[in-house]
Amino acid sequence: MSELKVQCFSISLDGFGAGPNQSLQSPLGEGGEGLHTWFFGTRTFQRMLGDESKGTDGPDEDFAARGFANIGAWILGRNMFGPVRGPWPDESWKGWWGEEPPYHVPVYVLTHHPRAPLEMKGGTTFYFVTDGIESALAQAKKAANGKDVRLGGGVATIHEYLKAGLVDEMHLAISPVVLGSGESLFAGVDLASLGFQCVEHVPTSAATHVVLRKNPR
Repeated sequence: MSELKVQCFSISLDGFGAGPNQSLQSPLGEGGEGLHTWFFGTRTFQRMLGDESKGTDGPDEDFAARGFANIGAWILGRNMFGPVRGPWPDESWKGWWGEEPPYHVPVYVLTHHPRAPLEMKGGTTFYFVTDGIESALAQAKKAANGKDVRLGGGVATIHEYLKAGLVDEMHLAISPVVLGSGESLFAGVDLASLGFQCVEHVPTSAATHVVLRKNPR
């Protein structure tokens, strides 16, 4: 059965999923890039950049690779697609990853402003959903055809799906970084009351990987 999963989502020791003052020049916010150091060195990330010869093995790579396994569709908040705010001025912005994004499956972008589907190289098509998180999830699960749906974020989007009780599992990579401010993943979220329990935790030199599952059997 298709599940909704948060995978490879990096947070700081003080619980922030992005730094303050996000911008086109600093899309992860001030200090936010340091949250993802564990991921940048993996074979999975290097393959995303087109280099098959680089990257490390080990637990960080294992979790990075798991984040793409059995994924049939993605859901993104609009900020994860790009820095444009308000009505789309045109269709020139096509995401952060250039002509061939790393998704290779349908991606459903939450927005208040309609836009035609955007077909990219490598099997990625962005669909812009204006009628809410439940609609995006229904469309994504249909497109996934039995595979899982990955919820890419950002923090506000994860909050929406958590509070609606729609997230089945979360893999969080807790990086040894303190941001002090930014977007707090846990603010206003009671994971225990939502039924989440820790089912796996693996420390590495770059992060502590934690898997939380709702109502595990």
